[in-house]
Formats: sequence, structure tokens, C-alpha cells
Amino acid sequence: MRRTSRSVALLATGLALASVTSGCSFLGLGSKPADLQVYSARHYGSEAVFKQFTKETGITVQFLGGENSDLLQRIKTEGKNSPADLFVTVDAGNLYEAAREGLLQPVDNAQLDAEIPAEYRDSQNRWFGLVSRARTVLYNPDTVKPSEFDAKETYAGLADPKWKGKLCMRDESEAYQVALVAHLINLYGKAKATEIVKGWVANDPQIMANDKLLIEAVDAGTCDVALVNHYYVAGELEDNPDLNVKIYWASQQGAGTMINISGAGVVKTSDNKKDAEILLEWLADKTGQAAMASGNHEFPVNPAVKPDAEASQFGAFKPAPLQADELGQQEKAAVEILDAAGYGR
Repeated sequence: MRRTSRSVALLATGLALASVTSGCSFLGLGSKPADLQVYSARHYGSEAVFKQFTKETGITVQFLGGENSDLLQRIKTEGKNSPADLFVTVDAGNLYEAAREGLLQPVDNAQLDAEIPAEYRDSQNRWFGLVSRARTVLYNPDTVKPSEFDAKETYAGLADPKWKGKLCMRDESEAYQVALVAHLINLYGKAKATEIVKGWVANDPQIMANDKLLIEAVDAGTCDVALVNHYYVAGELEDNPDLNVKIYWASQQGAGTMINISGAGVVKTSDNKKDAEILLEWLADKTGQAAMASGNHEFPVNPAVKPDAEASQFGAFKPAPLQADELGQQEKAAVEILDAAGYGR
């Protein structure tokens, strides 16, 4: 399998702290705690969202940013002394894992139940999805016609030998790629999902380190087709409307396009559950939904809130039902399938 040169991210040795309220000190030894402590693995303009929340409610927020695994480990290590009140992350599998490890507490809240559809929240109300993203096909219209895609089973269709040498995909360790394979397991079972991944591998995809590189490669004609999250495309087109790329909504005559979520849950050891719930309510209501979704061109989960213009430009589509718990349960199997198929090697 060919692999393009990757831009290697430098990993910080510690987690970066960011204060998101004026006059509010950093969280740390000797500092006065803010009203609400948020640990967030979401890196898409969260600071601006929390500033708006503070302005409207008067509740100050301090924001600890980091990778999902680092933040979860920190909460576990801090134990009952953890200052964390709310945990925010991307990917349903990460939310599932946090709940499975007993790090989140149930929240019985009528407003959240009313504004967040059941498929976007935990069955025990330990976490709540807030915005969604679609992982779908991006293609170069100079070299590919939409009619060439399998409209019923688009992801599986990319295993067809006709796509050999024409594909670009994300690296095997990336949560988006793992979640997509977990989705295929839920849809088809392990045997067929394995077959599909082996078909992708046989088509010799170029593996890239992030979605922006995938978009650039399709635009440049380095590859004809890629699988990307829609909001990356929206952001790149906002910066450069002349990009020669188009989105194709996958599997519209079948199960629908795979979606995933960003969401949050109240940390089990929180001593400020009241304000954490207020923040969750605000994020689920119209103002918070618009602020969170438009900051990254994602789709609000609250059906009363419309996507921004950049996300809406791709048109309406049928999303596949989100089975968040099942996605989380299948992610280990998804990693095993990718590894066994030789994906990324």
C-alpha cells in the first residue's frame, strides 16, 4: 500500500490549559477554581462557545484541552478529587467508553430529553450528543461521475477493483476510520466488514494523516476519491471556493450516510452538577446549538436548529441511524479488522 509523506504532529508532554473567561485564573495548584471546570477533547472553537455561555449566564468556565485518552486517564487518576465537572469529546465510541468506565453520572433532565433525540444520547442519560458530522465520499468531478458510485452500498462499493489506485483514506489509528469500520460491522457483520476492508487494501489507497490532506489530494487529482468528514470540506471551501471537489452522500438508496457525534457528560465526581447541567441545557438549546455547530460547520442534533450555510450547501441527505453504544462496542473489533487486513502497511 502506498503512503504519502505525513505531517507528523508534535505531541505536547503536558495538557494545555486555556481559560475561556475574562478575569478567570488558570486551573492549577494554588489557583481559585472557576465555577465550572470543563475537560474537553474537542478542539473546534470551544473557547468561543464557552465565552458566549458565560456572557449569557454569568457562569464562569475553565477549559482543559487535550486528547481523549489523556483526559480520561487524568479523570481516573484524579479520582474523587478531580475538579472536572463536564467531559466533552468527539466520537460516540469515546463517549461510550467514558460511560463504560464509570466516569460519568446519569442526568435526569426533561429539557435535554426534549431537545436531543434519543438516538443521540445514552440510554442511561450519562452522555448527550450535541453536534453531528457525516463521513462520506469526496470526489474530483473532472475524473469521476456520481453515477460510478454504488448508491446503495457506497462504502462497500469502494472495495470494487475499479477504484484501484484512485483512493485516498485516513490512517488506521484515526478515530474516524475506526468508527467507520465499526459502522460497517454493525451494518453487515464482522465477516463482510472484513471483506470490505480487505477490498480497500487491495485497491492500494494512499493513506494520509488528516482530512485536509485528503481534500487537497482530491483537488489536485492525486486521487479521485476520498472518505472525509463533511465539515472539513465546508471549512476548506469557505477558505477557497474554487476547490475542484464535490461531496457525494453515501448509501442514500441503502442504510444512509454514516454519522458520528461530539457530545458531553457530567463527570461522576463533579461537585458542581447544577452548573454542568445548565451548560448542557444551553448547548442543547437553540443558541448553544447554533454556536457550537456553526463554529465548525457541523449539524445540530436539535431538530429545531438549522445547519449553517456552509454545511447546508451540500444539500439534504439521509443519515444512517446512529447506534452509539454499538459503535463503541465494535471499535475494538474494528481495530482488529484493520490490522488483520494490513490496512496502512
